[in-house]
Formats: sequence, C-alpha cells, structure tokens
Amino acid sequence: MSNGGYHEFPPGFGAQFPNQPPLPRPAGIQAAVLVLSILALFLPLLLLLGFFYGDRLLGKRNDSADREKFGHERPVTARGNLADDEKSTIELYNRSRQGVVNITTLANRRGAFNLNVQQVAEGAGSGFIWDEGGHIVTNFHVIQNADAVEVALADQSIFPARLVGAFPDKDLAVLKIDAPVSKLKPIPLGKSDDLKVGQKVFAIGNPFGLDQTLTTGIISALGREIESVTRRPIKNVIQTDAAINPGNSGGPLLDSSGLLIGVNTAIFSPSGSSAGIGFAIPVDEVNRVVPELIRHGKVTRPGLGITLAPEHLGKQMGAKGLLVLEVLLDGPGAKSGLRGMRRSSLGQVSQGDVIQTIDGKEMKTLKDLYNHLDQCKVGDKIKALVRRDGRDEEIEITLEPLQAMRP
Repeated sequence: MSNGGYHEFPPGFGAQFPNQPPLPRPAGIQAAVLVLSILALFLPLLLLLGFFYGDRLLGKRNDSADREKFGHERPVTARGNLADDEKSTIELYNRSRQGVVNITTLANRRGAFNLNVQQVAEGAGSGFIWDEGGHIVTNFHVIQNADAVEVALADQSIFPARLVGAFPDKDLAVLKIDAPVSKLKPIPLGKSDDLKVGQKVFAIGNPFGLDQTLTTGIISALGREIESVTRRPIKNVIQTDAAINPGNSGGPLLDSSGLLIGVNTAIFSPSGSSAGIGFAIPVDEVNRVVPELIRHGKVTRPGLGITLAPEHLGKQMGAKGLLVLEVLLDGPGAKSGLRGMRRSSLGQVSQGDVIQTIDGKEMKTLKDLYNHLDQCKVGDKIKALVRRDGRDEEIEITLEPLQAMRP
C-alpha cells in the first residue's frame, strides 16, 4: 500500500517510519554486537600470531629433538690400507724433503728517516743440498742481484749463504752454508739421458712461500729448449705437468726413486702461475756445471773470440750464415785468420767473413753456433767454412776460454 510517497515495511523488518523515534535496543544485544565486531577485527591477527608462535614452538621442539638425536660425534670408519702408490709417494716425500731448502734473497734499503741501511726480504725460491760440504744448488735467476741470501733447511733452521759461483748461461748457481753435517741431507743424483715421456715425477719446493710443497706429475716431453737470462739456449730441457709456480725455481725434480733428474727453472704461462707446462734443466747438465762452479767459481767455456752481427742485419747484407763484425785481438779467431768488417783508408767498408758451417754443420743462427760450442771443450780444434770476397775458404780454429760475452 502506498502512503505519502513512501513504502511501509512490516515492524521489525529493519526500516523506520518517518517522524518516529528509533526503537531502543536491549543492552545485552548491544554488548554482543560490540564483542562480535572486536572479534571480527582481531581474529585474523590472532590466527596469524597463533600460527607463527605455534610453528616456532613446534620447530623449537623439533630442533631440540634433532640436537638430542644428532648432536653427537659420528663414529669413525676405519681407514683401509693405503695403496702402494700412496705409500711410495709418502716415503719419497719424507725422505727427499730433508734435502730441499727455501731461499730468501735480501736487499739493502736505507730508512726513510734515519738513513740506516737495513736488509729486507726481496724474493724467494727453492734449492737443494748438493753435498755434505754445505753446497746448495739453485737457479741463477733466483739469487740474481741479491745483496744477501738466507737458506732455510727443512727443520726451519736458517743460515746465511755466500755465492760460490754462477753460470747464467745455464741458469745455475751454487751457494754455501756453514751448517752441521748432521743437518745436511744431499739428494741422490740420477741421470737424464734415459728418461721416458710418461714417467712419474715429483717436485718439492717453496711456491708462493709455501715451503716443503710437494706436487706430482709426469714427464710431458723431452728435448725442449728454453732461453736463459743471457739469451743463450738451454738444451734437452725436461717438460713436466707437475705444478711449478713462482718460488719453485731452483728446486729438485725427482723420479719415482727419489733421484734428482732435473732442476725446476721455468713455467710457460700467460698469467705467471702454473698452467701445466713447466721446465727443468736436465741433471746431466747440472752434474757437469756444478762441480766446475765449486772448483773454480765459474764455468770456462770455449769461444772463438769474435763478435757476430745480429741475424737480421746479416740477412739485410745478403749473408747466408753468420756475419763476423769484429775479431778480438789475439783471440782464437784472429790467430786463425778470421776477418771482421773493416774500413779502408778511403772510408770504404769491406764485409767480414760469413761463417757458413762448422764441422760440417750449417750455421744459420746464433743458436746453431751456441749449440755446437756447448759440445766442445777449450783446446778443441774446429773447422769453419767461411765465405770471403765471393770465395769459400776453410779455416781451422783452436778454441780458447770464452772472454766476456763473445762467442
């Protein structure tokens, strides 16, 4: 039914008639509504807190149970017998390490304020005991330019060392320390002329200052050639994949019997650290050089007493061989009649002799000459075929001790 533009609703349906006061609500109902509203507002929060703290409480109970169950030392499984290969490696290391030394080079430095000279550590390398006389073998480049050298033995005792002799052409040097004989354990010598690619090898040294470090590998190749600090070739070098890093230089390369077969001397690496290619001077070469250094302090090498033109200059001048620039006065070359480049009174330059062969071997590079002279001794006679003024001539030369840096 319509009444004055509005609709009537049955009492209690929820609508109020106009101009009528609101119906009073019982106090109990109002309180219930308030409580329900509060519960509706806080119930999600209470559920969330209950879940969180309940989970943590349950987790704590589980953690406590886990700690009780698993928080004990595990039983140790008995180790089986070491493999024969492991046993031999351990025995080799324990036996050989006594003969390996660490070398520290010292430099004199003036203090910034008091100007007093002090010795500071500058470099490090490795070496090994050669004999019971206290001779230590290492690389020349390890001690090059050092003001003083210290040697640390396997028992960490340290001794000052003095230089006995050096042979830069082969990157070898001999030091001497005054240590009790009881502390000196020389490494036994092997030989290098019968080595085989694939043989197991061991390197002991001081890489990055980590003393008495053992690395293992195999002989990767034989007959390699590297360049010494004097740019002369070192022949028949051993290549190995045993890790050799800075600080290993001068240390021993050993075979599976613990015999010295080489002196670790170089790595091939763009970064300067081990890349699986290391080189060692063969022990046969070491055994020729070291005794001479101990006896004489130097190695007497045979030479021709001449100065040769750089290879590129010789080629520019059309020389098919080694062009002689200068002949040392009273040297073996001069005595045999070799001629260097000379200038006439009119200023005209005459080309020197061109050495084409020596003892039948072609001389195309300085390396060819050095390699041949390495096989000779002072007093040996060699036959050189030279090209002079468009003619070939054969000259016999008696080799004499090498002077200065002349070949």
